Amino acid sequence: MDKTLKMSILLDFFSDLLTQKQRDCFDLYYNENLSLSEIAEENGISRQAVRDLLMRTEKYLCELEEKTGVAERYLKRRAVVSEIQNDLDLVTVLNHEQLHSVELSELIENMKNKLRDIEL
Repeated sequence: MDKTLKMSILLDFFSDLLTQKQRDCFDLYYNENLSLSEIAEENGISRQAVRDLLMRTEKYLCELEEKTGVAERYLKRRAVVSEIQNDLDLVTVLNHEQLHSVELSELIENMKNKLRDIEL
């Protein structure tokens, strides 16, 4: 996963734990793609101050994720849900084609296993 996506996801999960200034600068940099200079000008601070703020915030968010694993679990669950949706689409096709119930039973069992995985 690229850094921008990772930071945006971490911001989504932990934004309430940041100061308003951290949230604003982080959002402008990672979600709005503004440069350090543009953010500095908008906030009336130096470019270096913006860079330092972003670096501290990145470190803090990564530490929070390391301790909690919230974002990683979310991404794993999202991937499993996508797999289940694909399996359901296949079940629908097989059902319309009236193929053997053994194949449908295997797909259904596979989906049940995936659902157990996301309950972790």
